[in-house]
Amino acid sequence: MKPRYTPWGEAIIDSADDPEIFVDILLSMNYTQEFCWAISFEPDFIAALMKAGFLVMSVSVSDGYLLAPKIHITRSVLFFNQLHIKKSIRRLLPYYELRFDSDFDTILDRCITIHGSDWLTEPLVNSIRMIRADTQSQVKPVSFGLYRNGLLRAGEFGIVVGGVYTSYSGYYDENNAGTVQLILTTQYLQANQFAFFDLGMPMVYKDNLGAKNLTTEIFVNLFRKGRVKNTRAE
Repeated sequence: MKPRYTPWGEAIIDSADDPEIFVDILLSMNYTQEFCWAISFEPDFIAALMKAGFLVMSVSVSDGYLLAPKIHITRSVLFFNQLHIKKSIRRLLPYYELRFDSDFDTILDRCITIHGSDWLTEPLVNSIRMIRADTQSQVKPVSFGLYRNGLLRAGEFGIVVGGVYTSYSGYYDENNAGTVQLILTTQYLQANQFAFFDLGMPMVYKDNLGAKNLTTEIFVNLFRKGRVKNTRAE
């Protein structure tokens, strides 16, 4: 398999390509771009990209949509024993309840409403819903919802591949709820024997929680080990 490239040096992956081998090729050539590009929105293809460690995004172009699988030059990962909780946040935790995968559609729609559809385009969202509906898929889109007094206050959705949960997008509707949700999600993942929390793109608030920024090669090795791990998540 030999990748094709855009005029700007970004690799093009075809639905006939094996995403796993494609990742190995990118690693061997020290690929320095954040994104690859594809035209297929077939759910099986997107699921295979996710299983290979890509964080799958998309963009609208003048004549349609393009898929934008992102491998990340640097990936943010939170190891459970390095979770940092500020005292000001710790006192808030007992007031909230985290629910795993109880309001997926509501949370996904809320993420789109708040953040827009710049990368969560309609064809990508449709494919994510179809992957979720496929009971045979090894890739599972899931959600985490944070509740206070029975009302949904924050949430996020992402992808489970074996023992790895990758966060895709989240939102919050009251101060500190987003941080509380991330902390309780981390604790849920640890309690249910996940390998680590894949946070995607590095950001300061993730660093403040104790996340580490890993090179692509280190992340891919960890991801491949983690995705064969069994969890107790239900």
